[in-house]
Amino acid sequence: MFYSLKGKLIYTDATTAVVECGGVGYKCTVTYNTLRQLPEKGDIAMLYTHLNVREDAVDLFGFATSDEQESFKLLISVNGVGPKAAIAILSEFTPDKLALSIASGDSKAITRANGVGPKLAQRIVLELKDKIASGIGSVDMTEAQAVSNAAASGNMSEAISALVSLGYSQSEASLAVSKVDSSLSVEEIIKQALKNLF
Repeated sequence: MFYSLKGKLIYTDATTAVVECGGVGYKCTVTYNTLRQLPEKGDIAMLYTHLNVREDAVDLFGFATSDEQESFKLLISVNGVGPKAAIAILSEFTPDKLALSIASGDSKAITRANGVGPKLAQRIVLELKDKIASGIGSVDMTEAQAVSNAAASGNMSEAISALVSLGYSQSEASLAVSKVDSSLSVEEIIKQALKNLF
């Protein structure tokens, strides 16, 4: 129903932004990443929106970018992920970082979001991995696709496991390994990937 709002920013707090359009203040629940990108109060703000209608409430969610809006829609399409969890995830991750975590199968990273447990994080990865790989949405998936390809390759997969055992996250390790020639030996891939991590 509402695609976006543009008007004077009249109020913000830790989870909310109110944009006045035509004399009406629209209260939007926003992510931490969106809050950081908003202008000063009194300035003109533009938010991409998503209207969520339930039996007991009508909620408006606002996003600084269309990528974040698209990521929100993808997240709430997952069984068990409501708007609150999607906002928590997008407060922790930018759309690109989220796509990277999903493409690399790094459900552990997703559990950093407030209120997201291991089972829900695994479901998100499982249900969205194919959608992310096929590039649904406007988020740039080239990096995510490279990470997904790296994780599937034999030597690359071994190198990723070695880097994870050294303390790097699955998505960090996958991204570093994806930038290395896959025809190298596992040891050489690890050496090159470590250079990419510094």
